[in-house]
Order: sequence, then C-alpha cells, then structure tokens
Amino acid sequence: MNKKIVLAFTFFIAVSMQAQLKKITLDDAVMQQNRAFRADKLLGFQWIPNTNRYVYYTDTFTKMMTADTKNSKATELITLADINKELGTKLKNFFGVSFIDSNTLLINDTNKYYTYNMTSKSGKLIQTTEEEAENPTFDSNHANLAFTVKNNLYFYNSKGEKIAVTQETNEAIVSGQFIARNEFGINNGIFWSPKATFLAFYQKDQTEVADYPLLDINETPGKLDNIKYPMIGQKSEKPKVGIYNLTTQKTVFISPRGNSDDYLTNLSWTPDEKYVLIAELNRGQNDMNLNVYDANTGAYVRTILNEKNPNWVEPEHEAFFPNPKSNNFVWFSEKDGFQNLYYYSIDGKLIKQLTANKFPAREILGSNPAGTEIYFTATGANPTNMLAYKVDLKGKQTLITKDEGVHAVSVSTDGNWFFDEFSNHTTPSKSLLYDKNLKATTLLVSPNKYEGYVMGTSEIKTIKAADGTTDLYTRLIKPSDFDPNKKYPVLVYVYGGPHAQMITNSYLDGANLWMYWMAEQGYLVFTVDNRGSDNRGFAFESVIHGKLGTNEIEDQMKGVDYLKSLPYVDANRLAIHGWSFGGFMTTSIMLRKPDVFKVGIAGGPVTDWKYYEVMYGERYMDTPAENQKGFDEASTLNYVKNLKGKLLLIHGTSDDVVVMQNNFALIKKFVEAQKQVDFFAYPMHKHNVMGKDRVHLMTKVLNYVIDNNK
Repeated sequence: MNKKIVLAFTFFIAVSMQAQLKKITLDDAVMQQNRAFRADKLLGFQWIPNTNRYVYYTDTFTKMMTADTKNSKATELITLADINKELGTKLKNFFGVSFIDSNTLLINDTNKYYTYNMTSKSGKLIQTTEEEAENPTFDSNHANLAFTVKNNLYFYNSKGEKIAVTQETNEAIVSGQFIARNEFGINNGIFWSPKATFLAFYQKDQTEVADYPLLDINETPGKLDNIKYPMIGQKSEKPKVGIYNLTTQKTVFISPRGNSDDYLTNLSWTPDEKYVLIAELNRGQNDMNLNVYDANTGAYVRTILNEKNPNWVEPEHEAFFPNPKSNNFVWFSEKDGFQNLYYYSIDGKLIKQLTANKFPAREILGSNPAGTEIYFTATGANPTNMLAYKVDLKGKQTLITKDEGVHAVSVSTDGNWFFDEFSNHTTPSKSLLYDKNLKATTLLVSPNKYEGYVMGTSEIKTIKAADGTTDLYTRLIKPSDFDPNKKYPVLVYVYGGPHAQMITNSYLDGANLWMYWMAEQGYLVFTVDNRGSDNRGFAFESVIHGKLGTNEIEDQMKGVDYLKSLPYVDANRLAIHGWSFGGFMTTSIMLRKPDVFKVGIAGGPVTDWKYYEVMYGERYMDTPAENQKGFDEASTLNYVKNLKGKLLLIHGTSDDVVVMQNNFALIKKFVEAQKQVDFFAYPMHKHNVMGKDRVHLMTKVLNYVIDNNK
C-alpha cells in the first residue's frame, strides 16, 4: 500500500476516534470534578465500634450498607427513609451520622439531636438547642452537649438543664470558639475531659484588637460589618484556657506564663483527668513550652519540654495518649529537621523517640487497645505520597499501605483491620482491607470516570532549585493532541507558600480539572512546588523566614528556565496565575521579574505583609519593627513601576483572610505610577469564590489569559 495512503488512513482513524470522544466544558471542569467525575469510593466509611463490621453509604447517600471483614459482602443496614419515618426528620443524606455504640446512631437534624437503635428500628429525641447555637460538642458518653451562643459557652447536662459556663457581656471576650485564627492546628474551642468531669475551653479577649470594616451590600443602605483583625505588629488577642468543674460549677482560668498575648495551643486531657497539657508559644513563635496544669486548680505543675528555633516553632498536634490507662503520651516535633514522634511520660521524661524518619509524619490515626502500637500517616521517601505506618513503643516501624499514592486509612477499634482508600497517577481510586498481618483484600476499584472524554496527559518530573542541590517537583499538563513539533504557550499555576503542596501522587496529580480544560485550548499548564511549600521537612520550608517571596521566586524562575529548555514551549507566551499566597507570588513575579510573563492574574493577593494577620504573618516575617528590610523587599507596592505585562487583580469584597486593603493599596500605587492594570471584585465573597460563581471566576481568569497571551 502507498505510504502516503497509510499515513492518511492512520490520521483519519485518529481524527475519527477523537471526534467520538466527548469534550469537558469549563462549567464541568469547575463544578463536576468531585461530582460527576468523582471516583467510586466507599463513601462515609466508618467502623462500627467494638466490632469487625463497617458501614458506608450508597452513591445517593440514602442507604447505609454494612459488611463484615470475614467476607466483605455488603448488605443494606438501614435507609434514610427508615430514619425519617421513625424520627419525623427530613434528612436528605447520611452526612453527620455517627455511632454512639455498636447498635446506636447519633443523628443531628439542624438543632435537634436523636438516637436511633438499629436493632429495634426505634429512636428518640435527646436534645434540642436554640437555633442560634453553634459549635455543638458532646462528651464521650453523649450525656452532655456543650455549645456557644454568640460569645458565651453553655451546655445541656444529662437532665436537660441548660448551664451557663460563661456570661460575658463584653462581646470581645469570646469563649468556646477557635482562637489564633485557626493557626497551630486549632479548629475548635471546646474540650470535654474523658469522663466529662470537666469542660475545658479556649477564651480569647479581643478588646484591644482593631476592628476591620467589611461592607454588606445586601442591605439598603449598605451595612458595616466589623470583624476583629489583628494585623502584624499590632495589638493581638489575649488567650486563656478555662476549666469548668461540673461538680462545683466553678471555673478556673489558665493564662500564658509569659506575655498576655502569647499563644495557648494544642490542649489535651490526660486519661485520668488530673491534668491538662497546653503548648504555650511566645508571640515571636520561636520558643515553645509544653506545660502541665492541675485540672482542679488550674495551677502550673511542670514544663515537660521546651523547643526553640531562630526561624519558628509551630506546634500543630495535641499530645496523643495511646493507652487510656496511662498518662504517657506521644508528641510531634520537628526538632531533628523532620516531624517525628516522641514518647514521653507525664513527668517529663523522654521514654523513646519512636520515629527518626527523614520525611515528615503528618497525622496520628489511633492506637491499638493495649496502646502498644501507634498508627500514623507520613509521606515516605517520595514526598508526593501520603502513606500509613505503624510503630510500636520500641520504635519498630512498619509500612501498612503497600501501594504508592495518596492514602486515607481508617483503623478498626481492635487495631486488627485497616481500611485503605487511595489513588495515584494511574489509579482513580482503590479501596482495600488489610488484616493484622497486612494481607490485603480488594473491596472496590473505581473505573476511570474520564473514559470517553478528551483528556490531555500529565507528567511529574524534578528540577533543581535555585540553590543548585534541592530537588523540586514539577507537573506539566499537555493537550490530548500534543505535537512536539509545535510551539505552545504556557500557563504557570503557582501557590508557593507554606502548608500547601500542589503536586501529589494522586489521580490527576493534584491538578484541578480546569487545567486539563485549559490544555485543550492549546496550552501547556505547568506547576512547580518551590522551597517553602509543604511535606519536605523544616529546612526546605524555613528558607522563606523573614524574606517571603525571595527564594520562592528564584525557584519559580528555575521552573521557567526548564520550560524554556523544552523545544515545544513558546517562551514569548508565558502567563501566570495564583490565589492567596499564589496571588502574592503572581504579583511579585510580574513586578520583580517583569520580562518573564506576558500575562498575570492574581486572586486575593497579599500585597504588603504589614496588612496580614499576626499569627501566620509574624511566624514567617516577624514584625516590621524587627524586620523592616524584609517587609520592604517583599512588598509588591515597591515595584509597581516595573510592570510590563497585562495584570488582572481579583478580590472578594468580604475577604476576612486577606483583607481587600491589600489590593486597594496596590491599585493606588499603580494609579500614582500611571500604570494601567485590570481589577475585578466578587461582591460578598470571602477569600475564595465558591459555588456556581466559581465558574464565572475561572471563565474570567482563563479568558484573560487566552485574550492577552497572543
């Protein structure tokens, strides 16, 4: 056959196959990644307490299925219709349903709480809170329900009596809620003791914290909504820990032992209820004491350990007690360069460093009933993974999960079974059950929900950082019809800040689906996790201290060098986009490296770190009084005259994380410098534009790239 005819026929077949595939719309890419395209999983997986049975929900979230570890054959346990009929509720799904014991469910319907017996198919109302109640928290026996109303803390006791724990008329004194703006792993403010003898809680005095004005445009005229926003170097909140004794009905308070605006974090109870452990961190965040306090009196007992570091110390995990009959505990620490696990006695003796890995431990999953094995997640040697391990009290460590990838693991009550759900570059989702000998049974393998759609490809590689030695991970997404002989424009998606990792060994490699949509518009989409980002150890992350943007930008430039080395990259058509810290990076690069990118879109950017909040900002930058040079160097306001490319700035008008003053201050500088930029506001949106409006956002962002990067 003629060679030209063969080539033409091959091309015809390829085009025909492509034509049969469906295309993902931008609406789908934004809204359906975790809906229509979500991999099949055992949704809502839970172990039934003190059994080797487990439950999960059907795709519609209306049926609870159950299975036994012996054969894994699932049967219907209960339906949402059964519960609604018995209780008179109008639940639409099983989310928020949990087990009290092996036969009893706790069910929440708005402000009403029910128990439901799965054997008798009967239930009852156990508590009702007022509609404005927030932060509901039961004790371990579900006899007492604590909650907050506005700035005060209350609880209903087992008799149904409402008890006021605090009665502060000054609304700036807030009890029972998170403090320190959710830093240091803090996400709640209510802590029942193991036997509910005491109720501990965070309290913050925000009286001296400046009010920050947000505008509510939904009323006529517009309404002022003041929030408390402590900016770097200014007055901050003053924390306390209260301990309410249910028997005496008295509260004792614990204050920082240093300055009144130091941090009280990572609160935990000892199993015997005698002590409360609190990590106290100085405001400079470079000196931390783990202190023990007497639960009855609030008196300081001892300091178990102290950690100092000239960059920062950041406690994010409370003490973990593996044995309910012992006050010995496990503590996370980065003091050897990677977050590892240490086993201490309550007297302050280091019994054993349990792990000594050159990669970070991330979360403790639990322990066996005897408290002799601790289960935890960690990256392993490849930082794009998230694996599960166990370690005994002698430091013998065993890898539980056998596949590379990002794993979510749940341990049975007796510690003999491990449910594992993971994905990786080639696996949309796989659900496994491991026995105590780590023999695996496959429960579910998800099909590829993108089958039949036009999809590009992603490749993960490493390049060297600006220091010449450190490996950085990169992700490059190519279109489905990629031609190495063509020249492609590139959109660089950047975050670049601490506590975030853009590239993971999960399905789609951690990318957003809109990136694959953008590739089909004839783009390459590129990301590099620079130094300062997550899961690489303390030295990797802490190079940013005092000079946010400096090393991060240099690493991003190494990413640009890599792109320019590729023969199919059009180096004259580079665009960059990021949000939050990524917005800071985008703006900084457009202004400090003005010849590199033709187009930039910065969402919710920090433009000058003096406008950011105390807890995060002072960890990485100290204060202007301590580090004015660092603040000046990092401030995008000082580089506005350098702008050459097209720049779009975006902000939510109700942003209470990166306040809009950041963008306004930068725009003012652009006006003064007679520099033209584009700006778009999302009214009443906070730090991220969510819901259906996110389609509008991504349409604006990507159209701006396409229209201006020609």
